Amino acid sequence: MDFGRLITAMITPFNSDLKIDWDGFAKVFDYLIEEQESDSLVICGTTGESPTLTEEEKLQLFEAAVKRAKGRCKIIAGTGSNDTAHSIHLSQAAEKLGVDALLLAAPYYNRPSQEGLYQHFKAVAESVSIPVILYNVPSRSVVNIDADTTVRLSHIPNIVATKDCAGTDQLTRIVSGAAEDFLVYSGDDSSALPALSVGAHGIVSVASHVVGKEMKRMIEAYSSGNVKAAAQLHAQLLPVFSGLFTFPSPAPVKHALALKGLPAGGVRLPLLPATEDEGRFIASLFQ
Repeated sequence: MDFGRLITAMITPFNSDLKIDWDGFAKVFDYLIEEQESDSLVICGTTGESPTLTEEEKLQLFEAAVKRAKGRCKIIAGTGSNDTAHSIHLSQAAEKLGVDALLLAAPYYNRPSQEGLYQHFKAVAESVSIPVILYNVPSRSVVNIDADTTVRLSHIPNIVATKDCAGTDQLTRIVSGAAEDFLVYSGDDSSALPALSVGAHGIVSVASHVVGKEMKRMIEAYSSGNVKAAAQLHAQLLPVFSGLFTFPSPAPVKHALALKGLPAGGVRLPLLPATEDEGRFIASLFQ
């Protein structure tokens, strides 16, 4: 399955009561596809505030996304957790709702061994028939899916890609050792272009909520051999890439969307919305 080169980890819009804003969800969903040129959307990833969404809300969001997509993009459901049994349960439920693929984050807090990680992902992948994308984010999960483990997992038939935030050295080892047709995505906007240079296929992005078109041009420029143009675009976009993570995500990108008149809403505790100073800083990124 081709997920494209630009995948957006979509926010979850909330209303003033911090309930899901379903009209807002539809507007942001269409905007990401039609205006920001996302090829696929991750629903209920970390940027979608998955830690504070209930299981019922997640299933509702998966179902709404599948119905809204109508073939315009692939829907990737965030169903991973640090409980293998629950990850299997949620993954099977998401599959029944018609999602195109699953995104499985590395189990957090309980810090499994590399063999534990392998067995976790293997068990979840073998419980479904749809494609699985691994998600390695050591800064959040406090465990790294080592390159050798990812390479080993790439030989499980329906584990087809990874979103990896561990840096270009690890990406290089994965690209060079993984099974044929296994796709590698950077999970760090600032590393999108360097990741492409070592063989990554694309980016799973937060910044693409607001600069997706520009990121698409950067990827296309690099892919067509115009490295200088890609580097220029990367330099122009870097302040946005960095600025959207100066305080806990997704509050910065939600504020940026609100500045564009889109219904992003606030964030649920323990996250906090942008302060006045933070809001002014986010606004300055687009002036």
